[in-house]
Amino acid sequence: MKIKDFGVEIWMNLYENDCQWNLAETCVESLTVNELLEFCENGEAEWDAIRHLKMTYGAIEGTDRLKNAICTLYQNVTPKNLTVTHGTIGANALTILSLVDTGDKVISVLPTYQQHYSIPESIGADVHILYLEEKDGFLPDLNKLREMATVGTKIININNPNNPTGSVIGHEMMEEIVEIARNCGAYLLCDEAYRGLTHEGESFSASPVDLYEKGISTAGMSKTFSLAGLRLGWVAAPVDVIDRINHQRDYHVISVGVIDDYLAALALENKDKIVARNLEIVRTNAKLLDEFVNSEPLLSYVKPKGGTTAFLKYDIDMTSKDFCLKLLEEQGVMLLPGSALDKEGWLRIGYCNSTEIEREGMKRISTFLKQFEEK
Repeated sequence: MKIKDFGVEIWMNLYENDCQWNLAETCVESLTVNELLEFCENGEAEWDAIRHLKMTYGAIEGTDRLKNAICTLYQNVTPKNLTVTHGTIGANALTILSLVDTGDKVISVLPTYQQHYSIPESIGADVHILYLEEKDGFLPDLNKLREMATVGTKIININNPNNPTGSVIGHEMMEEIVEIARNCGAYLLCDEAYRGLTHEGESFSASPVDLYEKGISTAGMSKTFSLAGLRLGWVAAPVDVIDRINHQRDYHVISVGVIDDYLAALALENKDKIVARNLEIVRTNAKLLDEFVNSEPLLSYVKPKGGTTAFLKYDIDMTSKDFCLKLLEEQGVMLLPGSALDKEGWLRIGYCNSTEIEREGMKRISTFLKQFEEK
């Protein structure tokens, strides 16, 4: 199987461990294990329980405790509708590998996480791209989607909130997308890694798995719950789809770690406290980002409505890769070039690291941009 280089992950691997100011980070400021246990009513007892965990493979598809905790994130999901994976990245890969065959028609939005179109392409699927446009607020053009979603389409891949733009598909639009998928008989896969971080109103957006008999949600602990180090995610889907995914996962996963499973269950049992903490960071830093972008004549953006990332357009005659490398060299600030997301002329910024890092990083970007304003 030949597959394209994964632009985002290659860039992050090259630079994120050596930069001074990481504004490419997409997680809300990560928790320590101590901080997680402080959210629990009896953290010391939990520490004792962790010390006595036996290092077996554990529950292959996830413990009942973890699955029951995941169910609380949805309206119509039971443990039978779930399987646990290595992060949302594992959930996406296993779902696509389980459902898509050579020649199948696949629709994916772009920009999005590259898995959603590059994995189907590597299988030999017939991949059609629905480009998200700035003029539409980076929301899907439903008329174009209706034209593309012909009978026999195997799967439509979206993500909500969107990475990298921060656009949020509201309940009404999601219902319309569900109807489009239903009319052509397609599965609807929604990558919901950032679900729970909508900036205004209800923080958890509507999920296709709750709205549609062929709806699928992939999600995990990294973004909304600040626990990327657990490397734990899940697929929520119809039972027959979960059966197919579990057949596929036997070749890839075996199980997640027993400590990861335990800590993820603890976090989800205390999700209201963690989400409240993270929404405070997200909403505070989103205001900081807005002030920064509005003060910079060479930058513009569609204000994000959810998640932890935004897409910046820059008015400088330079490739996004060259921009990011020059910024990193001169100011120690890391951003992600749009070229890594197959969208040249843009930059992805993550704005939910610690407020101190974000403030200093934005200050340094402003200093960097001054050299171009003078020309």
